[in-house]
Amino acid sequence: MHASKLITMNSNSTSSQRNTFLFTSESVGEGHPDKIADQVSDAILDACLAEDPLSKVACETAVKTGMIMVFGEITTKAALDYQKIIRSTIKDVGYDASEKGLDYKTCNVLVAIEQQSPDIAQCLHYDEALEKLSAGDQGIMFGYATDETPELLPLTILLSHKLNAAMKAARQDGSIPWLLPDTKTQVTIEYAHDNGAVNPLRVHTVVISAQHTDDVATDELRAVLKEKIVRKVIPSNFLDDRTIYHMQPSGRFVIGGPQGDAGLTGRKIIVDTYGGWGAHGGGAFSGKDYSKVDRSAAYAARWITKSLVNAKLVRRALVQLSYAIGVVEPLSIFVETYGTSSKSSEELVQIIRNNFDLRPGGIVRELGLTKPIYLKTAKNGHFTDQSFPWEIPKTLKF
Repeated sequence: MHASKLITMNSNSTSSQRNTFLFTSESVGEGHPDKIADQVSDAILDACLAEDPLSKVACETAVKTGMIMVFGEITTKAALDYQKIIRSTIKDVGYDASEKGLDYKTCNVLVAIEQQSPDIAQCLHYDEALEKLSAGDQGIMFGYATDETPELLPLTILLSHKLNAAMKAARQDGSIPWLLPDTKTQVTIEYAHDNGAVNPLRVHTVVISAQHTDDVATDELRAVLKEKIVRKVIPSNFLDDRTIYHMQPSGRFVIGGPQGDAGLTGRKIIVDTYGGWGAHGGGAFSGKDYSKVDRSAAYAARWITKSLVNAKLVRRALVQLSYAIGVVEPLSIFVETYGTSSKSSEELVQIIRNNFDLRPGGIVRELGLTKPIYLKTAKNGHFTDQSFPWEIPKTLKF
């Protein structure tokens, strides 16, 4: 349901229907230290898969002032130039000078990767390998979808991501020349309950913190962020005279990126998913190949929930999948509809079983997870870009 339709529908509601609540989600930009780490880990994963689709990758990254360290285990036939991959990723983020906190040209790059021989692990042919692929670990994974936006994502996290994306665009096209890559956003929305579903009524609070050069006054910075970023991104019918703006609430933010804070792969799992809505199994995504169900099954769970909402079987849904290491089939499937479906949870689980192959190899095959698509996921959420295979709803038979 489009935002404009939502606000029109709710604008005629009476005060007696105002059973409302506030919910907040945050996002971080590509230059946030943790996101730098995620992007480096996924760039290495992509480089492996580009040459060897059967690569097994568990790659972690740590960043601090003038330093990038990657460590973990990789089994691949790919020949990797770690220096080139890492420095190119940092350059694309926008850290090209030491005064910004990191310079891709001069930073120290440390590599502590244990490279294992791929010969034994890859003795199977590709199709046979996928058919026999079992879960790479135990764990629980969740997917969530809601009809409050066309993307079937919560509006709080969607707007938070879009604010960061707008700041990146303004930095790159020069329209806001003093912006630097490390940015954070947060959006609070007033919602109304709607028979188990939720309707966003208005934006209650917007928070933006943006790293900047030393030659801009704080008052100017705040005014520009409000006019050129917030008002460009957030539909005007969600903003009113009660909306609260915290533009650069800490004042100056010149020292940012890895110089201001250390970064590690996998520390932004809520930013990566649903902004606090639904649930999270605790497993991070970046730097992990498709055999790690922390990643592949989480993508499958999102695909399932989005397909259920798209088919009008539910208005809002949470799906849990669970796996055990070495076991091919999922141990359990759970569906929560928040009372928005005419079907029981048992009926929906059966629909899921009838329409989705949730064996790890089946997930990989149907979603094309052997392709080098992962660096893109490490920016602005793993469920924001509607071109991702798991964002394209499946036509269900029921």
